[in-house]
Amino acid sequence: MLLTYGNAEVINLFFMPPSIARGRIISNPPPVGFIDRFMAFCYNRAMESRKAFTISAHLVAAVIAAIAVIAVLATSFFSVDQTENAVVLRFGKYVRTVGPGLQTKLPLGIERSYPVETAVVKTLTFGYRGTDPYGTSLTGAFIEPDESMMLTGDLNIVDVEWIVQYRINDPRKYLFSIQDKETTIRDISQSVMNQLVGDLPILAIMTSERTNIEYEAQHAMQEIFDRYDSGLEIVAVKLQNIMPPEGEVQDAFEDVNKAIQDMNSLINEGKQYYNQEIPAAQGEADKMISEAEGYASERVNMALGDTARFNAVREEYENDKETTAQRLYIETMEEVLRSDEAGITLIDKSLSNYLPLQMIGGGV
Repeated sequence: MLLTYGNAEVINLFFMPPSIARGRIISNPPPVGFIDRFMAFCYNRAMESRKAFTISAHLVAAVIAAIAVIAVLATSFFSVDQTENAVVLRFGKYVRTVGPGLQTKLPLGIERSYPVETAVVKTLTFGYRGTDPYGTSLTGAFIEPDESMMLTGDLNIVDVEWIVQYRINDPRKYLFSIQDKETTIRDISQSVMNQLVGDLPILAIMTSERTNIEYEAQHAMQEIFDRYDSGLEIVAVKLQNIMPPEGEVQDAFEDVNKAIQDMNSLINEGKQYYNQEIPAAQGEADKMISEAEGYASERVNMALGDTARFNAVREEYENDKETTAQRLYIETMEEVLRSDEAGITLIDKSLSNYLPLQMIGGGV
């Protein structure tokens, strides 16, 4: 069956898929003049489509101008958070550092801003990795033996866990002085801590030198970061768990530590007893010395008094020997007769003797 190539057939061929249209044309060759009419039809359709979508040049210019204004405005302003400062670069070169708030810059990528957190204290853990949101808790943490295992000054092995808290105090130096920032902080911190632990015995590290290690580590790290112009400030270094490696080493260390505790307990008990007994003995000795000194003073004063009295009597005796001798005799007899300690009774109250005098010897 032959097809008639009218306008309708031309339209059908125009919208048919190329493979189907090609088959239709091959099976039914078009009559003479069909190609001309087909080309005319395509041209007319193209012109109609052009007229339908004609846009004025003013509208195009307005759209381009609006897009340019929006692009300029969108790239001219940026916001800096309260915890941040922003470093502004112009064609890759440092220009300025701006603080929090709404800031401006040259648009279209001429200037670029890079926010840096300067008011936030950041924390890095060493020897373990926490599973909490902050990554610092020891509960359920994963041990990192490559960081924690160290050699002490007395050639013992110890696991040291610590944290480093730091903040950024110079955004420009922080961005441009160090490339891999966290790796650099970790390397410096591990180097400083290994040096400090390697200079001390294990017992001092675990007990009396903890605070000193934290202080020395913070200052040593800060000095290194300052030499690197890193823009970092070390806020704190805090030691966490310090213990020997698990296994036989830890068991042996616990035995040694228990023995040391027992030794210290006995020493403290001895000191307590010493503090109780020595002051009491010292007080007793001071009391005896004071009594002896008082007795000596008394005896010396008595001797001085007797000497003065004897000298006075001797002087009187030299002036009047007979009267003085008589007075001394009478005073001596008065003293003897008044004395109850002598046990002498001269009066015989029972009149058992010839004279009313009792025999001094006790006889009748």
